[in-house]
Amino acid sequence: MMRRTAAAALLALLTAGCGGGSAVSDYGTVVQGAKGSTVQVEVPPGQRFSLAVADNPSVGDNWDLVAVPDAKVASFISEERESAGDAPGSGGTAYFVFNSKQRGTTEVRLRNCWRCGQDKTPSTEESKQQSGEAIFAITVK
Repeated sequence: MMRRTAAAALLALLTAGCGGGSAVSDYGTVVQGAKGSTVQVEVPPGQRFSLAVADNPSVGDNWDLVAVPDAKVASFISEERESAGDAPGSGGTAYFVFNSKQRGTTEVRLRNCWRCGQDKTPSTEESKQQSGEAIFAITVK
């Protein structure tokens, strides 16, 4: 009996994920952004949404959430990555997943520190030029 219970628990843990190593399976409304741009995002209260940026860690992309937005307006759920293909260096998309909360405004800044390494600071002139932010102005209506 104990062996069957342990096996069932293990099976539940293995199947509880959302597939592909993803923490969430529902990205909600996806809003695309890019380094150097500001995107206006309008969502109703209680809606899941994702802020997406082109991502290719194999060439040095390293996107991070600069600061968590006002939690009364939008709550951060997770950061996800999806590859565009199986070939090495094929790139993909980074998704920063949120739930909208109360009416209001907040700003989300995503920073791509290109080839920065562990210290998250551009160490070369090329890294400084290739690094930048994607800004999302969030309005919950």
